[in-house]
Amino acid sequence: MSLLFRSRQQGAKQVKISGFRRFVMFWVHNVQQAVASLGELARYPMASLMTMAVLGLSLTLPATLYVVVKNTEAIGADWQHASEITLFLRKNLSQQEVSTFHKRLSLSNDIERVRWIDKNEALQEFREESGFGEALDALSNNPLPDVLLVTPVANKRGTAQAQQLAQQMRNEREVEQVRLDLDWLQRLEALLNLVRDGLLALAALLCIAVVLIVGNTIRLNINSKRDEIMVMKLVGATDGYIQRPFLYTGVWYGFVGGLIAWLATAVMILWISGAVTDISELYESQFSLVGLTFNEMLVLWLLAIGLGLLGSYIAVRKHVRTIEPQ
Repeated sequence: MSLLFRSRQQGAKQVKISGFRRFVMFWVHNVQQAVASLGELARYPMASLMTMAVLGLSLTLPATLYVVVKNTEAIGADWQHASEITLFLRKNLSQQEVSTFHKRLSLSNDIERVRWIDKNEALQEFREESGFGEALDALSNNPLPDVLLVTPVANKRGTAQAQQLAQQMRNEREVEQVRLDLDWLQRLEALLNLVRDGLLALAALLCIAVVLIVGNTIRLNINSKRDEIMVMKLVGATDGYIQRPFLYTGVWYGFVGGLIAWLATAVMILWISGAVTDISELYESQFSLVGLTFNEMLVLWLLAIGLGLLGSYIAVRKHVRTIEPQ
């Protein structure tokens, strides 16, 4: 506080202000400074809009990649939950033994459905579709085993649960071989983990870039008002009072930048959804790209506001304090 302001305070009559009035005036001053900072941005619309666009577009890329990863995880979850265990039975089993084993599996609480592929029916189907009918007629016996296709219940269709159930099937006397093809799902999961980690690293770098851009913009704004800040300090303004408009400027940068990020992400998703639809039609699937939900858009918006506020806070804490009247 300056000597001029201190001498004025000593000569002035002290006025007691109630706590409620202080509380009300605090919020009134905050609203006034927030509106004033918005008006300051409106004085230079192009420069302000460019900073907001940089902030918003920097968040668009990680938001779009997040949508892609989220949809890929949803596809992987559907494939993983469609796991089916194939049981190749021993060839020396009678039809009665196979039927008994089939019924016993059907009564299990871990199994939803069991489909029995009879070896004679399988041989006849292979004969009709393969074109090797004459070669098969030369065989003295049927080389194919009876096969049971086991579909686990919903809570047993995960990778770990299905592998555990398959291990239990291997211990059955009637089972010769168990086939559970989950290697490709594990590779898909590892690939998704890699993409997820890369997305987090990219998002962190872009968030740091946003903070630096906002901080540098606020720093230039502070330097342009250096004389005004010195006059305010001469008449007794505190650092907190001086810093507040610049903090609100960072909030406005994040507020509008978050809207730009949301719109740009929606456009990107709309752009690539057509290609996703074409691919799904080739595979006779009804899959459609799911964009950001309302909660996810709200998180993106709050993240943009938080980054703008953080960048402005770092700038004002460092530079406003260094400006002192001579």
